[in-house]
Amino acid sequence: MMQKQRERSNKIRIYHRYLGFFLAGIMAVYAISGVILIFRDTDFLKKEYQQEASLKPGLSAEQVGKKVKIKNLRFQNMDDGIAQFEKGTYDTKTGLVKYTKKKLPLVLDKMTHLHKAKSSQPLFFLNIFFGVALLFFVLSAFWMFLPNTTIFRKGIYFTIAGVILTLVVLFI
Repeated sequence: MMQKQRERSNKIRIYHRYLGFFLAGIMAVYAISGVILIFRDTDFLKKEYQQEASLKPGLSAEQVGKKVKIKNLRFQNMDDGIAQFEKGTYDTKTGLVKYTKKKLPLVLDKMTHLHKAKSSQPLFFLNIFFGVALLFFVLSAFWMFLPNTTIFRKGIYFTIAGVILTLVVLFI
């Protein structure tokens, strides 16, 4: 009985080890992009880019906002057919819109899209695989040590502490 437990534990350790090595790069990307996403409501690491687009003349502020992907776009004032908004201008006669966008550098922008992948994008397969792999890490951690050892018991206490801390942060 004890020999079977030890064999199972060793097998799971091997799976845990090699899956960990395989996912090391993915975990680094998720970690970096996750930290960057915390600051998505600031201009941290973002650069300004001047944009121009030709739209239909005479659009409303809401329609212009949808076309240039600026949420809650509002025209602040109108001067000789030029509608001004917080990040640029829209010529209501010609349809020319000039505006400023702030974006992360290309590599960081691509990395952060991993967290925001939708089911309609191919990246969602990677997200599902990664999530299932992380769940395997959580569960396999309990097979790394035999249940009657001091390390296992301490591991259970740390797990309980982690769950409690997460619940406190979520609900307070």
